[in-house]
Formats: sequence, structure tokens, C-alpha cells
Amino acid sequence: MSQPASQPLDTMQRIELAEGVEVELHPAGPMVRAVAYLIDVVWMIVGYIALVIVYRIMVSMVGIEVGGGAAALIFFAFYWGYQVYFEAGPRAATPGKRSMGLRVVAETGGPASPSAVMLRNLARVADVLPFAYLPLGGGELPLPTYFTGLLVCLFTRRFQRLGDIVARTLVVYTNPAAQVLKKTPPPLPGTMPYPPPVTLTREERSAVVRFQERSALWSPARREELAGHASGLTQTPPAEGVSQLSGMAIWLRDS
Repeated sequence: MSQPASQPLDTMQRIELAEGVEVELHPAGPMVRAVAYLIDVVWMIVGYIALVIVYRIMVSMVGIEVGGGAAALIFFAFYWGYQVYFEAGPRAATPGKRSMGLRVVAETGGPASPSAVMLRNLARVADVLPFAYLPLGGGELPLPTYFTGLLVCLFTRRFQRLGDIVARTLVVYTNPAAQVLKKTPPPLPGTMPYPPPVTLTREERSAVVRFQERSALWSPARREELAGHASGLTQTPPAEGVSQLSGMAIWLRDS
């Protein structure tokens, strides 16, 4: 669903499906994804060391050693296979993403297909550019900077890297409500429960309660924007309307 260009940035996003059904997704930003990737790097190093140990044992037993090109191909297959194996699985997340409460989904919010998972990881070759070279043992060790992927993430509304754009996938929080509990701001000063000034319908009562419950997911500008739509109820400017709606929500929830 297209959004106005002037709409404030909001991490909770609604996506309208072809059937007219709306789903809410909470895309993960580049920082939490970077932490998840670093955790995966640790697991990949452990796995690669185990692979090297097994390889050395096999060489000592068989006496045949593969060349450098074959070894590089095996390393790429291990790196790429690690991502695809976990992201195409039922949990749709690598160990790093799972530890950060993230998962990979299609742009529609449904499970990402195996082909989409493979495509987003093949495109990772472009996301890791450019390489930085670390002097090591008389040579240079290429290190991926992920600068391209980071730059694209920052300039896309849903924090998609090139691989996500090509495969039409998103990295989202598995349980946005749990993330809210971790970063919920303290109650607004002067927020006290009190009854609404007029009788509300069931839908209106639900909307007020949902506003208070989800307010931590939105930026301050977004909260004020939504409170402005309820100015007929609060009879106050949007900045004060946020506190007014929160007080009504507390009263409605506890009554």
C-alpha cells in the first residue's frame, strides 16, 4: 500500500494484501541485524574450524588434498549453506537472528519461499562490497565491509538490503510486543486514568486502548499525528492529546 512521502518514519508498518486484509510488520533496523550477523559469524567460525579438523583427518587417512580453488569453493558453500539452511527452515532465522528475536519473511508477511531465501543470500555477494584488506602473514586477508548493504538499508523504508529487494523479503521482529517491553518509555508526566468525556462504541474503546498499548512502537511525531485524529474526543492539541488518550486507555482497560 503506497504511503505519502511526508509520512513520519514508523517502524510498525501496515501492508495491505490483495484480499483487502491488513497485516502489521515490525522491520528490524541495520544495528540489530548487524549484531545478529556477528553472532552468526562466531557460529560460522566454530563450524568452519570443525570442518577443517574433519578435512585434515580425512587427508591423513586418504592422503589426497584438494587445491586452493576447491577449498575456497567449499568455504563459500559452507558460508552460503549456513544462511540458507536456517532461513529456509521452519524458524526462518539463523541462530544469530533467532537470538535477537528476528526472522525472515516475504514482503506480504508470510513465510519466505526456499527460492527467495536462496536468492537473497546469493545477492549477499553484492551487499558485502567493498572489501577491506587486512595484512596477514605477508599477504592480505579480504574482509567484507557490508557498506553497500548498510547504505541500501538506510535508504529503504523497510530496511531492506539488496538481497531483500531482489528476493522481496524482509527481516522483522518475531514478537514486536516483546521488543516494546524492553524499550517502553516511562509513563508521561501527569498521565492519570479518567473516563472518556462521551460514551464510546466498542470499536472506539478498542482503538483508544490499542493506541496506548502500541504507542511505544511509534516515534513521538507519529504518536502526535495519530492523537490529532482524535482531537474531537480529547479537545486538546496533539501533544497533549497523547497523554489524554493514554489516561482514557488506562481507565478503559481497568474498568
